[in-house]
Amino acid sequence: QVQLVESGGGLVQAGGSLRLSCAASGSIFQINAMGWYRQAPGKQRELVAIITSGGSTNYADSVKGRFTISRDNAKNTVYLQMNSLKPEDTAVYYCNKAPPQYNWWGQGTQVTVSS
Repeated sequence: QVQLVESGGGLVQAGGSLRLSCAASGSIFQINAMGWYRQAPGKQRELVAIITSGGSTNYADSVKGRFTISRDNAKNTVYLQMNSLKPEDTAVYYCNKAPPQYNWWGQGTQVTVSS
C-alpha cells in the first residue's frame, strides 16, 4: 500500500492563498498520473486537478484560473497552489492516483475559507 500524506490546509479568508502538499512513500510520480480531490460535508468527492506522468494538467471548471497542480519528482511530492480562494472551496482535500486507488486514500487536509 502506498502512503500519501496531505498537508498545508488551514483557515483562510476569502481571496487568500494556500499551498497543499502531497508526499508519497515511493517514486510513483514517475509512472502514475496524480490528482487532487476534495469532499465537502454531505457532498460527493470530486476531482479538482490532475497532473499526468507526461506533465500535462487538467482542472475542474470551478477552479480553473485559480488552482495550479505541480510536482517535484525528486521529492515524490505533488502540490496544489490555491489562489483567490472562495468559501465554496471549503472541503477536505485529498491526493490519489488518477483514476484513484481505493486503498491509497489518506486522511486529507482541511481547507476552510471564511467569508
